[in-house]
Amino acid sequence: MKKIFSGVQPTGIITLGNYIGAFRQFTALQHDYDCVFCIVDQHAITIAQDPKELSDHIRSLAALYIAVGIDPEKSTLFIQSEVPAHTQAGWIMQCISYIGELERMTQFKDKSTGKDAVSAALLTYPPLMAADILLYQTDIVPVGDDQTQHVELTRDLAERFNKRYGEVLTVPQIQLPKNGARIKSLQDPLKKMSKSDSNLKATIRLLDSPKEIEKKIKSSVTDSEGIVAFDPENKPGVSNLLTIESALTDVSIPTLVQKYEGKGYGDFKASVAEVIIAHLTPIQQRYEQLLNSTELDEILDLGADKAQALANETLVKMEAAMGLGRRRLK
Repeated sequence: MKKIFSGVQPTGIITLGNYIGAFRQFTALQHDYDCVFCIVDQHAITIAQDPKELSDHIRSLAALYIAVGIDPEKSTLFIQSEVPAHTQAGWIMQCISYIGELERMTQFKDKSTGKDAVSAALLTYPPLMAADILLYQTDIVPVGDDQTQHVELTRDLAERFNKRYGEVLTVPQIQLPKNGARIKSLQDPLKKMSKSDSNLKATIRLLDSPKEIEKKIKSSVTDSEGIVAFDPENKPGVSNLLTIESALTDVSIPTLVQKYEGKGYGDFKASVAEVIIAHLTPIQQRYEQLLNSTELDEILDLGADKAQALANETLVKMEAAMGLGRRRLK
């Protein structure tokens, strides 16, 4: 089986957009690939974090991974900081990275522009991300458009390492999301739903209560026509709600449009809210069972052990190839 690696930062609660766009795909991929899922908490501290909130978010994200359907028997789930090989390999990747190529990273430019001072780790974030991926001899990295530049750098660093020190690292392939559901903001349906949106009404989070979901869908932006039709250009708000219902029910959008023929936006929104609540309720129930359970700790302990064994195998090869310590190439 080919190996897939994916890392998610524990900052904020997963949104409905994250779930539909990524996490549901993860649960499908684990049946056909050897999947490694990492909670990348060390990436999160490139900017200041409240320690208590960060700790809570790490555990919450781990529980959500399992609650949405990640099977620890089929996939490896672990916390980045619990596998020291990541920072060790991250240093090696820094040593073969060039300042110029790191300064050209779009996310570094975006996050550092206008700041009086930025963390050095914000600049060296991409080599650590490269280490995350390369330690597991990853074949495929599923990412969104905003992360392709980082994975391209990862490929460059793997090729650079192999050219200098021998064929040690697998050069991963990028897998962009298929042309599927792209969930938009409920308040500005021209931009994507984001967990960092300051407008709380714009985003449905997986742990929102039924009342919160009803309220957010009821206040979602539509238009003045009162006709339920799929037209992303002229009716982006209505089209976004149809996309959400279709993604969660696997009912085609044309069939949904027929379902709502002759109905107003009030009935339409109420029905979409019911669909979301019905889908998220069992996830939330499983999440609550896991959050403070020994079961979650056992899963994470097992995941860390599995990840450590895999990562150390690659790290030893990297260090031996470079002549570090007392290791010798055989």
